[in-house]
Amino acid sequence: ADLEVLKKHFGMCFNSDGSLDLEKLKARLGDQVAISNEGYELKFLGKNYARLLTSLETETVVVPDEKHNAKPENAKSKNVYISGDNLDALKHLLKSKQGQVKCIYIDPPYNTGSDGFVYNDSFGFKVEELASKLSISEDEAQRILDFTKRGSASHSAWLMFMYPRLMLARELLAKDGVIFISIDDNEQANLKLMCDEIFGEENFVGNILWESTTQPDNIGSARFNFQKKAEYIAMYSRRRDQLGPFVLEEQKGEKKYPHQGKYGKCRFEIIERSFEGAYARPTMRFKILGQYPREGKQWQIGEELARDLEKQGKVEIVDGVVKRAVYPEDEVDEKCYKPFWSIFPAREAGTSMQGKDLLCEYLGHIGFDTVKPVQLLLKCFSYLPNTGLFVDFFSGSGTTAEAVMRSNLLDSGSRTFIAVQIAAECKDGSTAREAGYNTIDAIGLARVKKAAAKIAEENPLLAKTMDLGFKHYTLKEVEGKTLDKIEKFVPNDNALAATDDILKEFGVETVLATWLVHDGYGFSAEPKVVDLDGYKAYWMEKHIYLIEPGLSDKGISALFDKFETEGSFNPGNVVVFGYSFSWTQLEALKNNLLKIAANGTNKHVLLDKRY
Repeated sequence: ADLEVLKKHFGMCFNSDGSLDLEKLKARLGDQVAISNEGYELKFLGKNYARLLTSLETETVVVPDEKHNAKPENAKSKNVYISGDNLDALKHLLKSKQGQVKCIYIDPPYNTGSDGFVYNDSFGFKVEELASKLSISEDEAQRILDFTKRGSASHSAWLMFMYPRLMLARELLAKDGVIFISIDDNEQANLKLMCDEIFGEENFVGNILWESTTQPDNIGSARFNFQKKAEYIAMYSRRRDQLGPFVLEEQKGEKKYPHQGKYGKCRFEIIERSFEGAYARPTMRFKILGQYPREGKQWQIGEELARDLEKQGKVEIVDGVVKRAVYPEDEVDEKCYKPFWSIFPAREAGTSMQGKDLLCEYLGHIGFDTVKPVQLLLKCFSYLPNTGLFVDFFSGSGTTAEAVMRSNLLDSGSRTFIAVQIAAECKDGSTAREAGYNTIDAIGLARVKKAAAKIAEENPLLAKTMDLGFKHYTLKEVEGKTLDKIEKFVPNDNALAATDDILKEFGVETVLATWLVHDGYGFSAEPKVVDLDGYKAYWMEKHIYLIEPGLSDKGISALFDKFETEGSFNPGNVVVFGYSFSWTQLEALKNNLLKIAANGTNKHVLLDKRY
């Protein structure tokens, strides 16, 4: 995307092979910009490779959990749980949610050496291909590929893992959106440098220090006993200048004006304050209405303001004490400004142990020892608007999803969540396996359901108006045999029988869900079913989707009758699943589109063949 911007404005600085010629760019810019090979930046092995991964299209399809999604509590829900690699999920989400997310919270692997983090990707680049894409030597390309395949938990591996995910996350955030990233000492410094580069140093809000534990480890006193008590949460905004003030609009009690002042009804405020020792300020002991403050006290207002109030007649001596008269028109600010303190003590934000205990309450002991408490997320969310989309693409045990629902319960908010968790296998013999959970996403799904049920049980009246459900989707890679068929497929009248199993492998609902996400309608889109002489088509705003085989000549006529006779039926794209249609059918669709264009109706309807 960055190169496209440069090509648009500095096309003359590119070589015939598409590479940027820095010397030409220098000459074009003259002395306006200093271009140097040296500078302050974060460097790590595989950085350009990480950028490349950001730009690749996902090859996964979206498989809806039809049985779950059809349940009454989920059918109309705006919440979404995605089982799949978060790199693929983010690319799908960008189709419909770019620039719309109010808050992202993630708790990525900390790279502690004991948290199981190992980078090992599945992209099948060849040495020559990668060397060409990154404009590097084949030796360097081989070094990167060796690094990505051998499985590593180094700093470079962790950065290469996080970099593309944060690049995509940045594009999801709204202008006033923020991201919270939990981390500990192992990668905190690298995370800061990486986020400064991706989000911009000017968009760094601050590091939050969270008191994650209050219990010391009893490891004896025979050696130096340094114990970690806190973790960090890095907070960045999409655009710092668009971030509103952290304010809670709590209405104060109704003001009463029981006294009669110079200008009518008022209330009196004592403007003296006691002080002790070092807090004594001589500059706050001056005469107001000829009186000094009493013994051991000083004024609460400065002399300049005092003189101004004297002139206005808004200070009076009442019962021998100087008081300020406050009239209704003087009450200018009813907002309670809540400071965003950078330290979250355990008594306010909970501890890891409390997070673990709550998970055990829901699911029993499953071997999760480092679980973020709901209180921590509630505190983070309390400073933000109580509406909008909240995303967690390292969802783990599902704390964020529960925190969104509980936040809505506390302030009658309308937040929605999207949670993403890869279906990583729980180890054989692990406590989670023994408890019946084969994958991490299964744990998250179960926890969110349990949390929703508990909220509904504890708050039966409020629960009736809350969104306590969620839609579930799984991202699946296309199998190699199917890819081979796709590459070799020729849409002719004899091809349908050979490709029937392709639709069986995907399923109509999966093809439809994948296309709806691709076309920007999102995971919760609800297309209308259109009957074309017994053939089922799906209409969503600008697209009508024809997926299954069996569209008859009468069905084609019914489709184009709708175009010409129903004014409200005006999709701009007829999208067909190419494997389901013969060459003859595709030609019939194309010719009918030409006819309605010639008739002057729906001139710009396109036939979009997808394979």
